[in-house]
Amino acid sequence: MPDHAINQEETPLVHIAIFASGTGSNAQNIINYFKASRFIKVKLIVSNNPFAYVLKIAAAENITSLLLKKDNFFNGDLYLHDLHKNNIAFIVLAGFLWKIPPLIIDAYPNKIINIHPALLPKHGGKNMYGDKVHEAVIAAGEKESGITIHYVDEEYDNGDIIFQKKCTIDDNETPETLVKKIHILEHENYPRIIEEVIKEQL
Repeated sequence: MPDHAINQEETPLVHIAIFASGTGSNAQNIINYFKASRFIKVKLIVSNNPFAYVLKIAAAENITSLLLKKDNFFNGDLYLHDLHKNNIAFIVLAGFLWKIPPLIIDAYPNKIINIHPALLPKHGGKNMYGDKVHEAVIAAGEKESGITIHYVDEEYDNGDIIFQKKCTIDDNETPETLVKKIHILEHENYPRIIEEVIKEQL
């Protein structure tokens, strides 16, 4: 549904938060995608890593950032207040390595999504992230991999699947070559699926 099909007088601006732990390439791609949007805005960048490059991206893009402390994140509702204070209506995980606590999941039902660099339900779960995923996919002799975009629940990589996109695995594939294929799929599809999910919920 194009932007002009949305009645701007009746539809409030949807503020989203991006949770990321690393370099933030997906976060940057999402930010760029929604710069032209009239009804979705990246309002907050959240990270658990004080050295994450995504925080520099937030500063460069003049987006508010929030650095999480582990004890506060998993105990109490401190950060839930921060999300509400910034009018966050939707949460996007983009390489965020901590499990989302039940309090936040309950506050955002079907409004938290994640992207995983493999075809779930295979090669997901605790400690399956980054190169570990690609190494496992190749070691298993898989003929294809891809991305999975899914809702977030209280288990790692377990929520209902929204979208998958596949790529082939060559005979001489390495984690380094596979990650390049996965990044292309992530950047081509994640912002678009975020937009589609939010529009469906309006």
